[in-house]
Amino acid sequence: MKTKILPVILAFFTILPLAAQVKKVDQQMMLVSKKIDVNLDAWHQAAANANFDKYFDLMTSDAVFIGTDATENWNVEEFKKFSKPYFDNGKAWSFKNIERNIYVDSNRKTAWFDELLDTHMGICRGSGVMKREDGEWKVQHYVLSIAVPNDNVAELTKMKKDFDSNLVRKLTEN
Repeated sequence: MKTKILPVILAFFTILPLAAQVKKVDQQMMLVSKKIDVNLDAWHQAAANANFDKYFDLMTSDAVFIGTDATENWNVEEFKKFSKPYFDNGKAWSFKNIERNIYVDSNRKTAWFDELLDTHMGICRGSGVMKREDGEWKVQHYVLSIAVPNDNVAELTKMKKDFDSNLVRKLTEN
């Protein structure tokens, strides 16, 4: 009987530290996700408050912002030039998080996310990549899109047909 109990006791004391280690890793990932969540909220709030410096301090130096228009694909310097007049006028844009999913790479240096936002354009979807830079989580790549209900896609497609045709022609000309 003693020989049957010994392996069980050894297994218990072997598994217990592993379980504690897994729990610690899960807690660390939750803390990282929370920091990212806080920084994304602060980033959106900086735009709503027209705080140009804080907004762009929460982006990496090599950040990319892709807007809702097919022509809006900016590096951070181009995006600063585009958005500066909005910030200077006292209100850039106001995006309020409705729902957000955050995914963190096991190296805890890169994360990606998607979010639904309440905006002046209705519900939009944002998605992007966060990078840990100088100990802080910053937006490295962001894509903003207007969420269109499937029932309205045909109407929207018809509405933008000429614009899209002209842009495709322009972009594919050699």
